[in-house]
Amino acid sequence: MKTERVGFRPNSDVLKSFFYPRCLSMISYSFNSLTLDSLIPVPDFEEPIPDDRYHGIYFAMLLAGVGFLLPYNSFITDVDYLHHKFEGTSIVFDMSLTYILVALLAVILNNVLVERLSLHTRITVGYILALGPLVFVSVFDVWLAKFTTRQAYIVNLVSVGVVAFGCTVQQSSFYGYMGMLPKRYTQGVMTGESTAGVIISLSRIFTKLLITDERRNTLIFFLISISMEMLCFLLHLLVRRSRFVRYYTNHAQGKGPGKGHDPRDNGTGYRVHHDVTAEEGNGGPGPSAPEEGVEEFVGGTYVRFDAPKAKIRRSWPGVRDMILHRYVVSRVIWAYMLSIAVTYSITLCLFPGLESEIRNPTLGEWLPILIMATFNMSDFVGKILAALPYDWSGGRLLFFSCLRVIFIPLFVMCVYPASSPTLSHPAWPCLFSLLMGVTNGYFGSVPMIQAAGKVPPEQRELAGNTMTVSYMTGLMVGSAVAYAAYSFTAPGTGTRFSALNTHAPANATGY
Repeated sequence: MKTERVGFRPNSDVLKSFFYPRCLSMISYSFNSLTLDSLIPVPDFEEPIPDDRYHGIYFAMLLAGVGFLLPYNSFITDVDYLHHKFEGTSIVFDMSLTYILVALLAVILNNVLVERLSLHTRITVGYILALGPLVFVSVFDVWLAKFTTRQAYIVNLVSVGVVAFGCTVQQSSFYGYMGMLPKRYTQGVMTGESTAGVIISLSRIFTKLLITDERRNTLIFFLISISMEMLCFLLHLLVRRSRFVRYYTNHAQGKGPGKGHDPRDNGTGYRVHHDVTAEEGNGGPGPSAPEEGVEEFVGGTYVRFDAPKAKIRRSWPGVRDMILHRYVVSRVIWAYMLSIAVTYSITLCLFPGLESEIRNPTLGEWLPILIMATFNMSDFVGKILAALPYDWSGGRLLFFSCLRVIFIPLFVMCVYPASSPTLSHPAWPCLFSLLMGVTNGYFGSVPMIQAAGKVPPEQRELAGNTMTVSYMTGLMVGSAVAYAAYSFTAPGTGTRFSALNTHAPANATGY
């Protein structure tokens, strides 16, 4: 009996099997039946979709949303402390505008670097830049009082600018990050943004109620914020390594099962080659000679072991390609981009600047604190409602977002004329703040949640970053309009900064 000759011997069992023609013909048939799809090595079993057991990942993403708005909220929610320390100035408006201008620059920069720096590098840098100013202001300004009033004013604005840069890079990256996960996690992050406002508002209310000394209660207020921010950062470091997150991010980046190989696998591979000329049965020539490390089988198919894997060279895309990628994504989600921009521009016209200036003889400085707390809590409710399964079209979202412009004249009537406002009762601004918060939470979340689902998986991180650019553009426009609205409540242009020359800490001697 004549047997086929083989060129290599993987082991004794395999070698023996080749001495049986029936087994040889079965092997030949199996290799000849290979299709193009089967040339890619596939595991023996499909990897099951990981489950978010006990909703731990969702909770971590909710805290992630807390993490990138908590530092800024910490600076503006202690409005009573700011008004006392910088009396007669527009400190809240200045902080708001500083934050928005720097944040817009940061989100544009992050959108450019989305393909150049890794996702988690950007998030980690964002957390570090957010924590640094919180610690610095808490220790050197609030606790030790090392600065004069003017120096403290500048230090607080610079700190807000650094926080804006770090938190916005972090926020923009997280929206791209969430675009790769199921939709409910984007809603979780946006709910976390409102949770940050609720936590900070309650923290300020309780520290002010329980501790009468203003410096001490403000210091404890900042320490609570620092502790929460560190918790959010530690949870991010843990969650990014979870099997659930790695499964979805690898799938979105084309590294999931059937789409690539495990990057940790550095071993040698194999290639299956199929010679179609040997199948034609007309005596066509086959391969001339087997190469080293190659085994020929009947039917024109052979397997090459120890073939080196192709090395992927990572290169940065050109400017033209980057612009084209963003143009393609923007054409699909433009209505959602406009909707979120309009929503937040209307909100920033009024919050926190104009709301912080509403006064009442009975409630005094408590009224702006209560108004801000009402907004933050209702915004939280609105973001929870955004999880309801309703598919909005981009046009309808844009229409209802534009209807919110009615809040601008309503709030103006709460502060104008300054001597006797049209709507002077404190219930009016609280009611308007409640309605504005619910609508802001809902119509500020739904476009971000649904936009990522309108593009292919590989474009979702870019879509999330593009939506964040629109979001920050809306914030910038709203802050600019808020400065115009401030003219209704400003005591006078000549006295806005005069207080900086008269208030200094006891241990300071000059500028």
